[in-house]
Amino acid sequence: MKTLVTGAGGFIASHLVEKLVDQGHEVRAFVRYNSSNSWGWLENSPCRDSIEIISGDIRDYDLVHTALKGCDTVYHLAALIGIPYSYVSPLAYVRTNVEGTYNVLQGAREYGVKVIHTSTSETYGTAQYVPIDEDHPINPQSPYAASKASADFLALSYHRSFDLPVSVVRPFNTYGPRQSARAIIPTVISQMLDGRNKLSLGNLSPTRDLTFVSDTVSGFIAAASSEGTVGKTVNLGTGYEISIGDLVNKIAEIVGCQVEIVSDEQRIRPPKSEVERLLSNPSRMESLSRWKATVSLNEGLKKTVEWMKDRKSLYKSDLYNV
Repeated sequence: MKTLVTGAGGFIASHLVEKLVDQGHEVRAFVRYNSSNSWGWLENSPCRDSIEIISGDIRDYDLVHTALKGCDTVYHLAALIGIPYSYVSPLAYVRTNVEGTYNVLQGAREYGVKVIHTSTSETYGTAQYVPIDEDHPINPQSPYAASKASADFLALSYHRSFDLPVSVVRPFNTYGPRQSARAIIPTVISQMLDGRNKLSLGNLSPTRDLTFVSDTVSGFIAAASSEGTVGKTVNLGTGYEISIGDLVNKIAEIVGCQVEIVSDEQRIRPPKSEVERLLSNPSRMESLSRWKATVSLNEGLKKTVEWMKDRKSLYKSDLYNV
């Protein structure tokens, strides 16, 4: 199949591009243009010479439309994802996450391209019951989550209104090699690997359902391969939760260090915006495609620590980026 991946230079999408190439797909990678013309994580990827790169902006309808031409499937992962920065510039999230999704949907509609749209468990907000299935109320608590929920509903509306084949894939807290320094696991590991005895962190009580990136990638591909997911939302998660505090202790055990946690006010979300609990029910996805997360948290964290040990210079543990 000829496949377009948006946001292809990013964390999850770069892994997805490589997996699709491994499986023999013809891949077109849409990456965000920058002044150095860097392709993000694809810059030094082993599949670099096997893919077609388009550099641009997901907010540019004309370029997105051109990128979709001739494709069978589009995996739409391009988005602004940092929750803290969504408090600073909500409009940027609307323009990128909602308008960018519109561009993909409209272009896909014109060319008849199947859409695998990326959601987030943050759209559920704090769990009103657990485990969280796809019928759980949508209750976004940050501008980021609101923009993603809006994009989800827009995507499903294109299926209902125009019969566009759309599947909404909702990952629960993906982690692993290449993840942004803004995320909790790279934040913790980078500080530990730099020998810091005091970790600057935010709220430790929220729980998360953490899914290793290879499992998330296989979930995306399984969703694209299953006709049963069309017109539906499917959760990708493990069905296991852990608090941030317990996660820090687990990582410290793997790294082999002892640390003290120092509360950093700038890392704490506004009280009504904090998502206190996320625990997935991934049974719908399993029943539709036989997909199931296979990498345990211990195994995934060990792989992430080993990867970061050789790339400590990529992470500035003394800086907090909103």
